[in-house]
Amino acid sequence: MRASPTRRALLAGLAAGWSLPALAQHHGHAAPSPRPDPLAGRFGGPFALIDHSGKAVSDGDFRGRFMLVYFGFTRCTDTCPIDLPTIVQALDGLGPLADRVAPLFVTVDPAHDTPPVLAAYVAAFHPALIGLSGSEAQIAAVAKAYKVHRRKLTLPHHAPGEHSVDHGSLTYLMDHEGRFLTLLPHKTGADRMVAVLRSYLA
Repeated sequence: MRASPTRRALLAGLAAGWSLPALAQHHGHAAPSPRPDPLAGRFGGPFALIDHSGKAVSDGDFRGRFMLVYFGFTRCTDTCPIDLPTIVQALDGLGPLADRVAPLFVTVDPAHDTPPVLAAYVAAFHPALIGLSGSEAQIAAVAKAYKVHRRKLTLPHHAPGEHSVDHGSLTYLMDHEGRFLTLLPHKTGADRMVAVLRSYLA
C-alpha cells in the first residue's frame, strides 16, 4: 500500500530529527502551543517495575511530572552511549524546568540489569536519571506498551551465556498524566531536545 503524502512527510520529519510539533509548524500549521501528536494513544500505558534502589514503582508514581522514557541496557555499546549523554545535556540545559521531568531508563535486558547494576550505571550519567528493571514479564509488558523492539543476540565473540540486545532507540515524552506527547529520534541533538521539552513545559 502506498503511503499518503501526509504519512510520508511525517516519517521524513521524524527521520530528520524533528519533533512532531515542529513538523506541524514546518507544514504551515503553527499554533501558540504544541498541537496534539497524531500518534497519541499509540505509545505508553500503565507499568509496574522496580527502580534502581530496589523499590517497586508504577507509572502512577510519576504523575505530576513529565516522563522522558528511554529503553536500553547497561552493556549497550552503540545507541545508549549516544542518547543518554544527550538526555543528560538536555536536563542540564532545562535549568529549573528539569525538576518537572522524570528521566527514566528502562532496561531491555532484565536478566543482567538488576537494580544494583542499574544503580551504578545511572549514577555515572546524572543523579536524576532513574533506572527501571523488573521480571522478564514486566519488561515485556512495558516494551509492548511503548512498542519497543528488542531481540536478544548471541554473537560469535560472546562467551557461553553472554548475549547482547538489539533494541529500539527512540525517546518518548509523556505528559504529567502519563499520556504520550511526542517522539525524539535517535541522535536528536541536545539543543533540539531542550527546545522540544521547553515547548511542552513552558
